[in-house]
Amino acid sequence: MEGASIDVAVGAERLALADLVAHLDDAQWATPSLCGAWTVRDVVAHLTGTTRDGLGTILVAAVRARGSFDRMEVDRAARRATRHSTEELVQMLRESAASSRRTPGSSRMDPLMDLVIHAQDIARPLGLVHTSPPEVVAASLAYVATNRFMGAPRRLRGLRIVSTDTGWSYGHGAAVRGADVDLLLAISGRPAGLVALSGPGLARLTAQL
Repeated sequence: MEGASIDVAVGAERLALADLVAHLDDAQWATPSLCGAWTVRDVVAHLTGTTRDGLGTILVAAVRARGSFDRMEVDRAARRATRHSTEELVQMLRESAASSRRTPGSSRMDPLMDLVIHAQDIARPLGLVHTSPPEVVAASLAYVATNRFMGAPRRLRGLRIVSTDTGWSYGHGAAVRGADVDLLLAISGRPAGLVALSGPGLARLTAQL
């Protein structure tokens, strides 16, 4: 995927995710997501900041977090989640669909893969099914597989991932096979993605997660 097609996909993913969470009840919003310290509400709050927080806001947050990116993101999401009602968060997510603005320093693919992964972070713990377009998931998988910032190359050391959806593969070593969405979750650090994977390299991937 390239250029404008990525921006279109980002908009569509934001609207689809807004539809997914719009009718959740309070208990569902408070459910722990697949993403570490975040609840479903925190994940949605995080996704509403992508088009709204400029460099100044991020620098202030970085200072507050004493330079830790993870601590900064947790803090930003928590503050936004507290500040806005669920209805406001859903509306903000819908409004973001028309914007191509993104976090300073990020690429066009960053918000797309973020949405694809976080949609699963929300849906799976709730027992819901959320499906992103196959080409969007495939593009996100290929992007994350080489992304050192997200830690995928370290997790894939000595391994080759093989898509059972498209036949695409990446890496060298013992094979791990599975659907694109499950491979994507696993290499981005979500153990929930391991359940549907197979192959001689699965034990090593599990250990390296």
